[in-house]
Amino acid sequence: MKTLLIDIDRCNGCHCCQIACKDEHVGNDWSPYAKPQPDIGQFWIKVTDVVQGSVPKVRVRYMLDVCQHCDDAPCIKACDSQAIAKREDGIVLIDAAKCNGARACQAACPYGVIYFNDELNIAQKCTMCAHLLDDGWKEPRCVDVCPTDALRFGEEEELKAFMEGAEILKPEAETKPRVHYKGLLNKFFIAGAVFDPVIDECVEDCTVTLIATDGVKSTLKTDDFGDFWFERNPPGTYSLVIEKQGYQPHRIDSIDASIDVNVGDIELLK
Repeated sequence: MKTLLIDIDRCNGCHCCQIACKDEHVGNDWSPYAKPQPDIGQFWIKVTDVVQGSVPKVRVRYMLDVCQHCDDAPCIKACDSQAIAKREDGIVLIDAAKCNGARACQAACPYGVIYFNDELNIAQKCTMCAHLLDDGWKEPRCVDVCPTDALRFGEEEELKAFMEGAEILKPEAETKPRVHYKGLLNKFFIAGAVFDPVIDECVEDCTVTLIATDGVKSTLKTDDFGDFWFERNPPGTYSLVIEKQGYQPHRIDSIDASIDVNVGDIELLK
């Protein structure tokens, strides 16, 4: 069964995948796989910039949305014209000749990746470039052009070594998607900086302890600029304790890490 692996940590936001999809499908009729994609309004693979944190602790990462080619696809169940089917290799396709424009598939998709072509009165979405795969290609255009190997495509067994730690989108939907993600934006950083307000200098080598509500602790040291970053924390409420010999301990409670958090500049007093 075919699988697409998306490694968000490797994505540099170049949009090559999105452009290649447009190049392959806009103005090209690949029937019976797909009718032409409109010039505007549809992104069968879509790259979205996600700004995390606040100045000066800011990162920009990129989320990629694409049809999940689910093993238990809600769109197939919702389609009363039986226009949507799953191939033996796991790819889900919409048959434009059978689509009656009811749009029930759009409403049923929990990922919001099915588009509607008003001119042709049909639903459309990613086909994994099945027309190319059936013609001998090893991977879709989006994967082929990715300069950072953020996208990998192939048999699930072949990708097993790369899929360690991968997750699926919206597991609560129970759709059994064939697209897997590494580095999903569902864990958050807690960052800040420590300084001495009397001498107006950064305080390096402080011991910073992050404490979760269940008592689990993580510890690190501030760098040469007094900065600290606790990466990939599950959403929740945390406390921070900052300590260094010769200084008074400083504690911050009730840090809401339901998003990425910059706690700001922290004064450490002697």
